[in-house]
Amino acid sequence: MTADPGAPRAEPTLAPSPALGLTGLRAGARARVPIRTRASSLTRSAWRVEVACDQGAGTIVTVEVSPQETYYRGEGLFLGWSQEQLAAVQEALRPDAHESAPDLPQLG
Repeated sequence: MTADPGAPRAEPTLAPSPALGLTGLRAGARARVPIRTRASSLTRSAWRVEVACDQGAGTIVTVEVSPQETYYRGEGLFLGWSQEQLAAVQEALRPDAHESAPDLPQLG
């Protein structure tokens, strides 16, 4: 039986993260979004991911200013969380290296 290519992909459910108190952690697709920071007059790009879990839903925006400097901003459930907590959630959402690559469309 083959999967319908037009069907929406199921969100992966990750193992609970007891250190953060989150269970049933699920992430939507990462989206590139334009952002502005107070420290710069430039418009930058950031990664935004919608996250749902048994405790609620929210989004995390990741801004990579330089290879050594990354900032996180939480919204919804994650509003007010520390940089360390948001980084830990992002790490928990990171796909494993051994997972298969996403299917890319054939062009041309």
